[in-house]
Amino acid sequence: MSNEEIIAALPYAKPFLFVDGISDVSENRISGHYQFREDESFYEGHFPGRPVTPGVILIECMAQIALVSHGLHLLSRSGKPTPEMIAFSSANVDFLLPVFPGQKVTVLGELVYFRMGKIKSKATLFVDGRKACVGDLSGMLRS
Repeated sequence: MSNEEIIAALPYAKPFLFVDGISDVSENRISGHYQFREDESFYEGHFPGRPVTPGVILIECMAQIALVSHGLHLLSRSGKPTPEMIAFSSANVDFLLPVFPGQKVTVLGELVYFRMGKIKSKATLFVDGRKACVGDLSGMLRS
């Protein structure tokens, strides 16, 4: 599965797709990026006058790259079909820096495990080359 095919297989669409590109993917790691547009709808009401990207949106961006995109790649390598169910099950994330409108983030996911349809990743979200969020994310991909 190519990086473009991974993105095309994601079960998301604008305005809820937070993956612009996959830079690198292997069995144990994935990296991708997203540019937060200044006109994203959530900025209007999240700290009016001084908008900042909500933490839940940063977690979603991390999950779409580190869990779902990586899981789709791993399933395709094993010959299994695209999953019928994708579910985000848990997150333990520390927020270190704010992410503002217009900023590009890079997500690095390091696989902890992928077995029996369950995936866990250590995910780090970088902005301007600095760690903005780090955490453990888990989910399920069932065929």
